[in-house]
Amino acid sequence: MSSSLFRLAGGADTRRLEMALLRNFRKYAHVERLGADSIWDWLALGQHRGLPTRLLDWTYSPLVALHFATEDPAEYDVDGAVWCVNFVEANRQLPSKLRRIMQREGSETVTVEMLSSFRSLREFDALARTPFLVFLEPPAIDRRILNQFALFSLMSSATAAMDDWLQRHPDLCRRVVIPAALKWEIRDKLDQANVNERVLFPDLDGLSRWLTRYYLPTSNATIDRHEHASSDNAGDRDRTPRRSRRPAARPASASRTRTG
Repeated sequence: MSSSLFRLAGGADTRRLEMALLRNFRKYAHVERLGADSIWDWLALGQHRGLPTRLLDWTYSPLVALHFATEDPAEYDVDGAVWCVNFVEANRQLPSKLRRIMQREGSETVTVEMLSSFRSLREFDALARTPFLVFLEPPAIDRRILNQFALFSLMSSATAAMDDWLQRHPDLCRRVVIPAALKWEIRDKLDQANVNERVLFPDLDGLSRWLTRYYLPTSNATIDRHEHASSDNAGDRDRTPRRSRRPAARPASASRTRTG
């Protein structure tokens, strides 16, 4: 499980590539800036918009994680997986300076404001010699961030791979396999619960993605079943579920999907 930045770099200098990407993204995307101008704001915005960064996408919600594990019908013949990390326990291994900042804010995750104490990625990376992992709650850039209960994992090195951290800390994570044989059933139940592209990507692009997948003509029987489900749950499908206020105590784990 490696970041998009790590995969893009291949054998190149990952740190130099990271700075070049962020520098040019900041220059050309200036009209889209959120008002804040820290390196952390730009890093979160870049990740959200598809720029290769050291961040990885996670979610508080296991149902959202299952959505991304079952969203592509082309991969229904292979097992998927949902990774869970106990980030509350993982925080015990953070550098003391970062722990003090989080304790002062009473938070188990960091925000871009909390990270503003570090004016550069180099300064943040220098907190410890051994790469560490912390979870970052991004700014509410748009409704996708809110609806997906999103957060990012942040490694303290552009060259660090998440896989290596997971292998070093098997007691802090677990991998839940999603058998290929169960993907259709899980997908149907998620659709009935309104956990789908239309809700998680609340724009016309998300609506189009949902309809494309939902009415995929794999067989006449599948189309009939979809029509029947759409009719029986018409009220549910026309109503976006309300999101309850997140409790003050954070969940102890974050989830991420992986196929294969």
